[in-house]
Amino acid sequence: MSQDSLTSLVQTWLQWDQDPKTRSEIEQFRDDGAETELELRLRNRIEFGTAGLRGRMAAGFACMNSLTVIQASQGLAKFIKTQRPEIASQGVVIGHDARHNSDRFAVLAANAFIALQIPVWFFEQEVPTPLVPFGVNHFKAAAGIMVTASHNPPQDNGYKVYSSNGAQINRPEDGEIAQSILENLEPWPTAWEDQRPSQYLHDNSYRELLPHYVKQVEEYAKSTVSEWKSPRPFVYTPLHGVGGLVLPTVCQSLGIQDFVSVPAQEKPDPDFPTVKFPNPEEAGALDLAMETADKEGKSLIIANDPDADRFAVAEKVNGKWFLFTGNHVGVLLASHVFESLDTTTDLSKTTVLTTTVSSSMLGRMAAAKGCQFKETLTGFKWMANVARDVEKDGQTVPFAYEEALGYMFPSVCYDKDGITAAAVFLAAEAKWRDQGLTIYDKLQQIFTTHGHHETMNNYFRSPNPELTIKLFQGIRSGSFLADKKFGNFKVMRWRDLTEGYDSASPNNKPDLPEDPTSQMLTLWLDRGVRFTFRGSGTEPKVKFYIESNGDSLDDATKAVCDAFTTIQEEWVQRYTPSMTCSKQIPTSSGHVLELDHQ
Repeated sequence: MSQDSLTSLVQTWLQWDQDPKTRSEIEQFRDDGAETELELRLRNRIEFGTAGLRGRMAAGFACMNSLTVIQASQGLAKFIKTQRPEIASQGVVIGHDARHNSDRFAVLAANAFIALQIPVWFFEQEVPTPLVPFGVNHFKAAAGIMVTASHNPPQDNGYKVYSSNGAQINRPEDGEIAQSILENLEPWPTAWEDQRPSQYLHDNSYRELLPHYVKQVEEYAKSTVSEWKSPRPFVYTPLHGVGGLVLPTVCQSLGIQDFVSVPAQEKPDPDFPTVKFPNPEEAGALDLAMETADKEGKSLIIANDPDADRFAVAEKVNGKWFLFTGNHVGVLLASHVFESLDTTTDLSKTTVLTTTVSSSMLGRMAAAKGCQFKETLTGFKWMANVARDVEKDGQTVPFAYEEALGYMFPSVCYDKDGITAAAVFLAAEAKWRDQGLTIYDKLQQIFTTHGHHETMNNYFRSPNPELTIKLFQGIRSGSFLADKKFGNFKVMRWRDLTEGYDSASPNNKPDLPEDPTSQMLTLWLDRGVRFTFRGSGTEPKVKFYIESNGDSLDDATKAVCDAFTTIQEEWVQRYTPSMTCSKQIPTSSGHVLELDHQ
């Protein structure tokens, strides 16, 4: 495609695209002579990676639209038919959220599989993302597709792909599918049809599946406590997403009745009108929930992101709202899961997982319990597939989490699941309350046992990938590794997953997969500090994840603040002074580091 003339690219687009809106966009750019815009839209394809597609909805091969969804679906369908013929007849599960165009994209996706006589377990209404990986396992399907952009802005959409094991696709499968897409770009004869009855279309699959999912979540949540009790009254927000279509049903099955949904955010709305960013991690996202809770006299808030695969918690602590970080919720859930393991469980054959940018506390907790612990690269495409692998070796995986509010319970599904996380957390809250503990009290109890872990996760803005590469090249060319010094810190260990180096291993090879296409460094320092510094693959950011394990909150807080200051002075200001970050950087306990650099 890159060798084609711009005129040829326009002609190809107009030949293939039958969506009036996106056709007219390209025609308008052509008629206006907008060559720069046409180059941006048509020269390069939207990349198939991170378990699928995600991007802005607009006309052009570089964007999310009906044609690129058709092309991705044809490539995936052909891949399954030719590379997985033994399971192709088991079909694919296709679901979608409530975003703009999600329902249409799901229908177009289904057409590709039906064209190759691959059955489609089609979800006839919008659904939370976890229902698709759950459905893949339930129907024993060859693959799953979820049309969603999770908590991205309203103008975005995405296409997430699951393999036959119910986990997001990973290497090398994603590359093989990407190649198949390139070999099947021209729409097939039935590609643009509206949905119509077919022997290969099971269009009431969601109605069939939902009771099984609700029952599985109910049974698992109840299995984590010796006696089921209802949690304290709470406020729930699905942030204009699809969680509100399922979580109340789960609560009803558990006998939980005393909760209030945020009225303005209760029903799906693809414009997310009451929030700047529909992500419960973002500052201000839960403001309306807090107002509702204050009005209702409730001291607990739970939230999902718009596709309900993430889960967040806030609690009133000493008269102020405390928003628990993903690491906080992760170790709280882990503590509850550990306590629920019965005395007959072989703990040496029990494994929990988290990612390299999440808190190291889970590893400490597992060691104290006698369980196995594994660290993976970021994302559930790694954790879920590693979980599947260790299960083949006779291990049981009850729980995995990542700091970005994602929690996996393989008893239900092999992906992050905000609905199951809510049910299990509410079971835990009731148990802790019965012990005279608030959620915050329980967290402090865990800190007392395993050391106070303070974190600071944020990012520097990087306007282009070249600047990010320049920064990391500068770091590697410095004397930090050779001198084992990083400002006033001593470097205890240095791991570079871009170049495949780990100073702590006998052959200097890391135990995690290297990836030359991304930038990622992890340093272990004295004073109990570990931090990861990486370039984002989807946003113009260089992200940092700093953690300190100290005897006290003050020690841990000072250590993470000192580490951030050193990163800023020794790396960013030295090699890329034009990079900036927020003027206020909060730590997980609520301490705010005020900066005067901009």
